[in-house]
Amino acid sequence: MKTATQGKSHIHTHLTCRIVLVFCSLLICLSISEAAGSVILSQGDLAKRSLTPFQLEIERQRQRLSSSEVEERRDALMRLAALRHPDASRVAVNALDDAAAIVRATASGAVQWLPAEEGAVALLPLLGDKDEFVRQEAAYALGRTKSRNAVTPLIERLAKDKKDGVRGAAAVALGQIADEAGVGSLARVLSLQTALPGAKARKEKNVFVLRAAAVSLGQIGSRAGLPALVAALDDEITTDDVRREAARALGLIGDPAAEPALKRVLMARDAHLSFAAREALRRISRRQPVPPE
Repeated sequence: MKTATQGKSHIHTHLTCRIVLVFCSLLICLSISEAAGSVILSQGDLAKRSLTPFQLEIERQRQRLSSSEVEERRDALMRLAALRHPDASRVAVNALDDAAAIVRATASGAVQWLPAEEGAVALLPLLGDKDEFVRQEAAYALGRTKSRNAVTPLIERLAKDKKDGVRGAAAVALGQIADEAGVGSLARVLSLQTALPGAKARKEKNVFVLRAAAVSLGQIGSRAGLPALVAALDDEITTDDVRREAARALGLIGDPAAEPALKRVLMARDAHLSFAAREALRRISRRQPVPPE
């Protein structure tokens, strides 16, 4: 009887020891997991601490671009643009294919701090975007890159896009890039011949587009734009805004061949036009070499 009791006691003790061992093992595992988690968190904290305040700001905005809220994504892009740095612009590139048109348009402005060709590669697909505002903002942004790779696509938008805002933005951008390859298309706008081969010719009626074409011809500064500018200046049916810009552009080009046309509008009813003509004539005269005595 005593032996049986001792046996039962031994079994009970053995089971108790096993339970204690299992419990201790669980505690050890939990402790290890918590310690590992602490190490991971510490490493994350260390990684964040290794970033400069500037890099931390870029990272914050990158995370905000994943928000489901359109306005938050848009605000993140505006903050990235305000940093005026290529690293911030590279983060903004990810938003160029955002589902929301307003976000894509905002991203166009945020990538402008990339190197010229890198920025152009990122922006060019947006010239074919289905949304008018996105195409317009992409055109403006391409002008700021000053990449010559954008000239041909911008010429196509100037000639074929149905929206005035997009055509105007393309005209502005061509002037900013200032490549002589854009002169012919800009001159055709002023000459009311906006068609490229295969496109239907139509008369440009939008004042903003006409004015932008005149300004851009002056920025490019090629004598090839002279005939179209003189024709616009001489045409009394053309709005005064466009004629003023034509006069200023002729002054920037600085070709004496424009002097007769400029003199013809010195007594124009529009005082601003006559002033622009006088300033253009002065600019041209300063460019001419002084004859030897």
